[in-house]
Amino acid sequence: MRNMEQMNNYLCRQEAVCRSNDTISPRLYEEYGVNLGLRDENGNGVLTGLTKISKIVSSKIQNGQKIPCDGELWYRGYKVEDLIRSLDENELGFEKIAYLLLMGEMPSESEYEQFLQIIGEYRVLPTNFTRDVIMKKPGADIMNTMTRSILTLASYDDQAMDTSIPNCLRQCIQLISRFPVLAVYGYNAYNYYNNQSSMIIHNPDPSLSTAENILMMLRPDRKYLPVEAKVLDTALLLHMEHGGGNNSTFTTRVVSSSGSDTYSTIAAAMSSLKGPKHGGANIKVMEMMADIRAHVKDYADKEELTAYLSKILEGDAFDGKKLIYGMGHAVYTLSDPRERVFKHYVQKLAEAKGRQQDMLLYQGIEEIAPVLISSKRSRNKDVSPNVDFYSGFVYEMLGIPQELYTAMFAVARIVGWSAHRMEELICTDKIIRPAYMSVMEKRN
Repeated sequence: MRNMEQMNNYLCRQEAVCRSNDTISPRLYEEYGVNLGLRDENGNGVLTGLTKISKIVSSKIQNGQKIPCDGELWYRGYKVEDLIRSLDENELGFEKIAYLLLMGEMPSESEYEQFLQIIGEYRVLPTNFTRDVIMKKPGADIMNTMTRSILTLASYDDQAMDTSIPNCLRQCIQLISRFPVLAVYGYNAYNYYNNQSSMIIHNPDPSLSTAENILMMLRPDRKYLPVEAKVLDTALLLHMEHGGGNNSTFTTRVVSSSGSDTYSTIAAAMSSLKGPKHGGANIKVMEMMADIRAHVKDYADKEELTAYLSKILEGDAFDGKKLIYGMGHAVYTLSDPRERVFKHYVQKLAEAKGRQQDMLLYQGIEEIAPVLISSKRSRNKDVSPNVDFYSGFVYEMLGIPQELYTAMFAVARIVGWSAHRMEELICTDKIIRPAYMSVMEKRN
């Protein structure tokens, strides 16, 4: 019918038509009191539901005034810092806290042992699934590869459409168990077919934790250091849930409310998370850090570092977006509690890997950037580093390829999605139906 050039020209012309007919005046949003992005003029989320799963605190009321405070993140009534401190020095806690988020209480010793056994058994994929699904048509977008695998797993489940609470809980635990395998195998297939690299597929070990299995399956020799497993476990623990008010968790609740099955619901959440505005923050930090390393010679020279960060904020360096990535958060102001607790583990890993100079650079940016940003922005809002400022650095030190960065986020956040799916199914049978006001013009 048409050659590619003709088709591109046609689509470019149609883009102009779409834009002219789909553009809505910002004045109308203000006139009708519509909160774009479900955020009010102060950036606070519009209340759309209730939850007992987690809580974020970024301010407190003093003398009738809202005062910013150091951020707090709570899982089922526990501060996340306290949960991490309660673990022994080398204890890996991802599975224990996953039980807490799913069930609403800490497990007894026997409950925890049984939960670990179930997770270990569920890690194994169906017979020939790796060959028939993951190895077919791999790509660099591991999130897409995983989403396809999630939807295909429904074909291997005789109770795929059963939305009873016990069955959905079983499906969620099964997906939590299998996410690391889907992610690593998806990357291995891509690395083999697209990068012409060697491919070694290790079966998951039911006796190992989620963090240990990820490192073991990624590495040809299966070897990893205890500090590596501990730091990755902590990263996953800190990313597994975040207050419920994020895009992918809301997607989980919206799709769950329609009565859809677990596989479709989690696939929808994956599609949300893969959006760069949600799940790709640490990749932008890594790209920015590579640019800074190329232009700053002495990491200890704060004047040189300040000068280059100023150029980034002015749009004269890096990507021209005038942003220092990893700084600031939609909710937290004075500090991100996840970054506060994570930084200690990042330092330990940097020492073990001989990356002290890189750690010096990160610490310099953490000190300088908030002051620079505050001096150059019109709004008087405190800025602090968020957890993604360091997470990409950790993944790099662990040898996790960038193609897996957002997938690692998913490996953690599947726990939060699962908890919110269960809560949505238990608490209400009403479908979530937001309202949109039509402002179209009548035509003759």
